[in-house]
Amino acid sequence: MQAVATHRIEMPPRSIAAALGRALLKDVSRQQTSCATCKQHDTCLATGLDVFTMQQFDQLITTRIRLRKGETLYRAGARFSALYAIRSGSCKTVLLTEDGHDQIAGYHMAGEMIGIDGIGDDRHECEAIALEDTEVCVVPFDQVTQIAREDGVFQRNLHRMLSQEITRERRLMLLLGTMHADQRIATFLLDLSHRYQSRGYSPSEFVLRMTREEIGSYLGLKLETVSRLLSRFQREGLIHVVGRGIKLLDRMLLKQILDQSV
Repeated sequence: MQAVATHRIEMPPRSIAAALGRALLKDVSRQQTSCATCKQHDTCLATGLDVFTMQQFDQLITTRIRLRKGETLYRAGARFSALYAIRSGSCKTVLLTEDGHDQIAGYHMAGEMIGIDGIGDDRHECEAIALEDTEVCVVPFDQVTQIAREDGVFQRNLHRMLSQEITRERRLMLLLGTMHADQRIATFLLDLSHRYQSRGYSPSEFVLRMTREEIGSYLGLKLETVSRLLSRFQREGLIHVVGRGIKLLDRMLLKQILDQSV
């Protein structure tokens, strides 16, 4: 059987591949799972494609990367060449601020695409780090744009994905600029609830993969504020927290917090 070559992914200095002394790239061309049968199919670029375009897209996914918790997928300043579809697990994206501090820029779960920050300048603006054991599919961007030119449905999927990322960034700016601390926490929890529900999971019970400190960084709050508000929400019967596990007991009351005067 003729071997199928994998794509070579350029990794920046001090990458996890170098640090761990092992290859992270894996030829998946002989594996059974395809984009059409992937459980994240309905939330990925492959949604609604005809058989021919699905085959084209399937042929792009010759490489997957498996990361352990805490490992880096790409670093700020690394050359942009591909998008990364999260097949399982979750990642955070981190920006380095002008004063040298890390700022959590996003939380990304299975079914979402990361690496979009590199499209504009062909360099990644942030780094992506696995929050748990994670597997991503590497989607070469040059070939993505080629398929988008040839297939209208695929093009709409790509535009939808980019629009969702822009919308998410605008919501974060609104959250940080106008909302009180309790509204920020409520918004964060309800956003997670909606995203889990859209993937067929429970909208009311899930695990917070980010630490309290990371949540604070993402929402522009101090660690003590995040812990205090989660405790308050629990006392008021809005949520139940055990470690990183959380259960939303009353989503309607959480939504009412957002209606409070800013």
